[in-house]
Amino acid sequence: MRRILLIILAVFALYHQVRAQRLLKTTAVISGFYTLPLTDMLDTLARKSNIRFIYDMEMIAPLQVTDQYHEEPVKNILASICKANNLHYWVESEQAIYLIRSTEDLPRLKKMMHDLHPNIAYAPKVSKVTSQKDNKVIFVAIAPSPSESNAVKKTVPFTISGRIIDQVSGESLPSALVKIEDHNLTTQTNSDGYFTLFNVPSDTCRIIINYVGYLQETYYLNTENIKKPLLIGLFTAVKSLNEVVVKGKKGESLMNMDKRKVSILQISPSKLDELPNVGERDILRSFQLMPGISGSNESSSGAYVRGGTPDQNLVLFDGFTVYQVDHLYGFFSAFNSNSVKDVTMYKGGFSSKFGGRLSSVTDIVGKEGNNNTANFGGDISLLSANLYYEKPINNKSTLLLAYRRSYEGPLYNKIFNKFNTSTISLGNGAPGMGNRPGGGGGPGGFEQNVSTPASAFYDLNAKYTYAPDEKNRFSWSLYQGNDNLDNSKTITVPSFITSNGGEITNTDKTTYGNLGSSFKWSRKWNPKIYSNTLLSFSTYHSDRDNSNLLTLVDTAGNESEVRNGTFEKNKLSDLSLKSDWEWQLKDKAKVLFGVFGSYQDVNYDFSESDTSKLIDQHTKAGIGGAYAEIELNPNDKLQIKPGIRSSFYSETGKLYFEPRLSGSYTLTDQLTLKASTGKFYQFTNRVIREDILSGSRDFWVLANGSAIPVSSANHYILGMSYETDNFLFDVESYYKTLSNLAEYSQRQTGNRRTGITLEEHFYTGNGYTKGIEFLVQKTRGKYTGWISYTLAKAINNFEAYGGEFAASHDTRHEFKSVNLYHYGRWSFAATWIFATGKPYTAPLSSYTINDYSGNSHTYLTISNKNALRLPSYHRLDLSATYDLLKIDSRKVGSIGFSVFNAYNRGNVWYQQYTIVNNQVITSNVNYLGLTPNITLSLKWK
Repeated sequence: MRRILLIILAVFALYHQVRAQRLLKTTAVISGFYTLPLTDMLDTLARKSNIRFIYDMEMIAPLQVTDQYHEEPVKNILASICKANNLHYWVESEQAIYLIRSTEDLPRLKKMMHDLHPNIAYAPKVSKVTSQKDNKVIFVAIAPSPSESNAVKKTVPFTISGRIIDQVSGESLPSALVKIEDHNLTTQTNSDGYFTLFNVPSDTCRIIINYVGYLQETYYLNTENIKKPLLIGLFTAVKSLNEVVVKGKKGESLMNMDKRKVSILQISPSKLDELPNVGERDILRSFQLMPGISGSNESSSGAYVRGGTPDQNLVLFDGFTVYQVDHLYGFFSAFNSNSVKDVTMYKGGFSSKFGGRLSSVTDIVGKEGNNNTANFGGDISLLSANLYYEKPINNKSTLLLAYRRSYEGPLYNKIFNKFNTSTISLGNGAPGMGNRPGGGGGPGGFEQNVSTPASAFYDLNAKYTYAPDEKNRFSWSLYQGNDNLDNSKTITVPSFITSNGGEITNTDKTTYGNLGSSFKWSRKWNPKIYSNTLLSFSTYHSDRDNSNLLTLVDTAGNESEVRNGTFEKNKLSDLSLKSDWEWQLKDKAKVLFGVFGSYQDVNYDFSESDTSKLIDQHTKAGIGGAYAEIELNPNDKLQIKPGIRSSFYSETGKLYFEPRLSGSYTLTDQLTLKASTGKFYQFTNRVIREDILSGSRDFWVLANGSAIPVSSANHYILGMSYETDNFLFDVESYYKTLSNLAEYSQRQTGNRRTGITLEEHFYTGNGYTKGIEFLVQKTRGKYTGWISYTLAKAINNFEAYGGEFAASHDTRHEFKSVNLYHYGRWSFAATWIFATGKPYTAPLSSYTINDYSGNSHTYLTISNKNALRLPSYHRLDLSATYDLLKIDSRKVGSIGFSVFNAYNRGNVWYQQYTIVNNQVITSNVNYLGLTPNITLSLKWK
């Protein structure tokens, strides 16, 4: 009886020793996302912690691990794996660990190991041993012994290639970072997700893949998978898939900045719902939260990048140019986030691959559609709604459709009543005396009665992708967006200005939009050569009816009417063909080269009273050329990219050369220096019309070499990045010279008896911009975000305006704070922007002179060009987003609450002026005030 009791106590003690895990002593930690067999995971734990794992292969082989860890202790990982698979482990004193199902397994495993290796001090060189007695296979996952650790496995370096995709949808992921762990072999995927790595040292290496908005993936090479192209899937960071348990989740930054590249930003569209917004997840507006991109315009089209104007920004969607990039007064991006896969912005010094613009490039890649299953969903807010549908047509093709439209409702009407209602007052000879929020109306003030505008927009995306084999991919993409705006209004004129008062009825109706389409053929000729050939078509149109009816009442009660009006039409057509090639010479060099050609047709008509056509411009031009660029990595620290682009422009008959150079040098693992310079030309311009009374209006024209010269810019950029585990510190300074800038004005001559003509005047000038940008970004943890400060100056020099003056978009100081916090399913955000006021030109006074024939002429006294400045701009936005999950913890949508301009700051957009009886009436047009919104996003599979 005593013997039986001792056996029971021994077994009980052994069981509790197995459960207690007190003898496991290691401080090793693991980071990364793992989806692999448990045997491979044990190998990883062994290498990281110098621990030997001994187990029965028959028991372990069927088991898998799918998990993410961020600096998770090895002992915690082992405990988690055992609990999930009903396993236990026994720790030997020499840090050998036996994996068992029950206590009965331990003596058997230990005896077998002792019989095979009675004098074992380190695990055997082979990882598999076989017991001759019962033919059981035992595996030992080991860290190399001291004698083995110095031995290097001799293998011939080889080349691997593959493609990075979204694990769930099968979408390719461009610009993903692919790195061989513990080596300096690094590359990026191209626009279709393909990559090539040369001189891989061993078939036991591991590949680490990172992509903004996705979980880091670790991929294990072996003798079999290196024989064919790799296909590696990543899981998005915002989804909790039912087979994934996330532990110590690594924070994913909303905005990604590559410290080795100059002035490049990449955004994750899947995380845009975490930011405060007016009513939609806005891709282009999100970039305005970064340094160097003005954030005080509240307009998606108002992307003033490093002192450049919006028309100096090239915006591409699936390869074709989008000329109208906003909706609804500029408060919505023209791009539906549900149709966008990847967005990259180049703030300056961009590659020779891009041309035709002076300031920046925004390259947008549309979604291809789900390769695995049909899916549909959408978003609905108080201002707009959109739907999308994606599905695989077969195992080789996919289709994506997305549609968005605004609608009018209580909040919509409230917003645009606020937006279009302004307070006006008599100027009394002083500029800018229009009342601003927070100030009294003063003597003589009166309200402007404004009807609610009938405004609406829509956009449509469609994309079809066909991949007949591993080497070829074909895609067709379509985008159409349109806006219909009716901003008509009536102003009541007080009686002290005219005898018995009156009213001014202004009709202001505008329709504008963009239609674009592209057909792309991508081919991977071999692991070293890849090509993209694209045929695209894009059109832009803008039609405006701006007419006025002035009704006056005299002392006798008689009414009189004065009518005048203008009608403008602008249309641009762009047909383009280009072919881009990548040739990976070796791991130290890659060549990018290509050819391009386009044909553009631009019309601009300006008529009065819909009968007299005063301006009829019609210009056609062809542009063709080639480019080449080489990416050199002479060593692990230096990266350099020389390039050149040449363009022939038919209107001038000249060839334009654009040399470019960028590079970076890594001083330490954390500190990187970078620089860039280059020449840039622009042939298509959106000129700004000088129109003091009506506010600025602009339209597209083609350079003709005379009145409208070909504009150019030189970029000089120098920067430094310092990165730690949790922070990124980045500083960039820039200097940009601008030549052959164009401004435009119209002068009406004659009268109704002699005939009215309209003279066009194009003024040519130069300019420069300079500045320095500071960024501190917290990249990991529950709390992430950044603060930035930009000190900048934008100066134009036009002889017609008397020399140098501040550009209309000059903002000397700009500070931005972006704060993101994650708590469970909740995401909270707060952004604050401060910017000094922009300069403007204003009429100071008005006077009338009668000539010898008795005719009267009214003249304005105008301030110096941009001599005045608007008040400073500042705004606080807040949001909270809650993820909606199914029972299996899969995210199926979210609900977001946002407040735009939380403390209702009355920021002035621009000022309008009206002349009545030689009185200058000033009207402030403000940006949006406090604007709450709710957005519901759902998707179904």
